[in-house]
Amino acid sequence: MGSILNPYFNFNGNAKEAIEFYHGVFGGNLHLSTFAEGGMPHAEAEAHKIMHAQLVAPNGITIMAADTPSSWPYSPGTAIHCSLSGSDENELTGYWNKLGSDANILQPLEQAPWGDRFGMLVDKFGIQWLVNINAAKHA
Repeated sequence: MGSILNPYFNFNGNAKEAIEFYHGVFGGNLHLSTFAEGGMPHAEAEAHKIMHAQLVAPNGITIMAADTPSSWPYSPGTAIHCSLSGSDENELTGYWNKLGSDANILQPLEQAPWGDRFGMLVDKFGIQWLVNINAAKHA
């Protein structure tokens, strides 16, 4: 297998809730490990928190996540967006609709000046998503 790049999201105590939400969006296989199960040093109060989560969807989309330990700084930001793009209009519209639950819609999913359908949102966990549906599919 060649190299792959996938997002790894850090959360402040709600990684399990977030990754289960993404599991509902993308489907696939979900694996969760708590700090206690992972064998890493941790504060006793954080034993139940998620040390590592990995979601692999049937189409290969992979998302990883963890709770940020109290000994590390947690500073969510706006420097990175997750971009979903392609020509499968039904699949991408379905992702958009599910990610849009309780989200802040920055740009509705609609016809863009470059011909594609495009939208931007910040999901209920603060993750920014871009969805672009290639024009060739819906022209």
